[in-house]
Amino acid sequence: MFEYNGIKIRWHGHDTFTIEKSITICTDPYKLSRSIHPDIILISHNHFDHMSLDDLKKISSNNTTIVAAKECMDQLTKIPSKEKISLNPGQEKIINNIKIKAVPAYNIDKINPDTHKPFHPKEDNKLGYFVSIGETSIYHIGDSDLIPEMNDLKPDILLIPVSGTYVMNAKEAAKAVEKIKPKIAIPMHYGAIVGSESDAKEFKELVKSCSVHIITKE
Repeated sequence: MFEYNGIKIRWHGHDTFTIEKSITICTDPYKLSRSIHPDIILISHNHFDHMSLDDLKKISSNNTTIVAAKECMDQLTKIPSKEKISLNPGQEKIINNIKIKAVPAYNIDKINPDTHKPFHPKEDNKLGYFVSIGETSIYHIGDSDLIPEMNDLKPDILLIPVSGTYVMNAKEAAKAVEKIKPKIAIPMHYGAIVGSESDAKEFKELVKSCSVHIITKE
C-alpha cells in the first residue's frame, strides 16, 4: 500500500487499484483476490482484463456508481449499481465531490497482427481517468501509448503501464513521465497478461524526473 496526502492506494494486479480516502474508488477490477466494496468503479475500456464481468458482479452493488467508456455500456446492463455513467474523452463528472475527467487512451504503434489495426484504436474512445480528490490528482492512463493529449497534465500521482506489447514498454513509459510531469509514478499492467516485475524495475531505473513507487500486489 502507498499513501499520499491521506489517500491510500493499493495495487491488486494488472491495472486494478483501489484509491481510498473518504470513499473507495476501484479501477479496472480484474481477478481480485480479496473482497472490496467500492463506492465508484472506473472502467477504461471493454477488453476482458479491464471490464471483467465476473469481478464486477462480485464487487458492485446498489450503492456503487460505475463510470465507463461508452463502448462498455451495453455489457454492463446486468451489473448491479446505483448509477452507470458513460464518458467520452474530454468529458468530466463530479461524484461525491470527486472530479473524474476522461482522458483519451489509444495506441500509436502497437498493431494487432490479425487485424492490422491498433489494439486500442483512437476511434474507439477508450479512456484513462484523471481523478481529483481535494487538492490531490491521480491519473490512471489506461491502455495507451504516449499520446499528445497527455502532455503537461502534471498529476500528483501517475499510474502508468510498462509491459509493452499492448501498451508502453518500460522505456516508452519513462519517456511519457517526462511529458506528463507527475510528482510520483507507479507502474502497472504487468504480472497478469504480459510483462513482469522486471519491467517495473527497469522503469524505475530509467525515470529520473520524479520518484517511482513499485507497490506490492495485495
